[in-house]
Amino acid sequence: MAKLTILEFPDPRLRKKAVPVDTVDDALRALIDDMFETMYAAPGIGLAATQVDVHRRLLVADVSADKDDPHVFINPEILEKDGVTVTEEGCLSVPGYYEEVKRAEHIRVRYLDRDGREREGEFEGLLAVCVQHEIDHLDGKLFVDYLSEAKRSRIRKKLEKERRHQAAAVVA
Repeated sequence: MAKLTILEFPDPRLRKKAVPVDTVDDALRALIDDMFETMYAAPGIGLAATQVDVHRRLLVADVSADKDDPHVFINPEILEKDGVTVTEEGCLSVPGYYEEVKRAEHIRVRYLDRDGREREGEFEGLLAVCVQHEIDHLDGKLFVDYLSEAKRSRIRKKLEKERRHQAAAVVA
């Protein structure tokens, strides 16, 4: 397994819409394993392939406290959503920033599992929020898009400034 590089906002590659996965094979399962390793190391509770510069409709999630309940969603499609919940969200691609976002409380999703079998599942709570967040990534959308333009601009400028300082420190 290998830890992958997570793209950070405002990298334009995060805006690229992911294409459906055609074949579930050993190469895809290796990517899934690498994505879990990357997500757990970050640490995070969800990761979309888009965030690691692979523009295919794939996401992984594990919202359990012990990191022992991994979920794989290949070509996920939300069939139903209901209820409303407002939760504070963060994102591995927007490190250090947390904001309240309104999402559906309960979702029904059709997807393929890591073996390519079609599944349908109902999710609620944190896992439902996480899956919606990661599907947004697959559609080229970030949680900061739910914020005001002013807030989004402030976050972008702070992250760009931090990157410049990090780059200058590496050169020095």
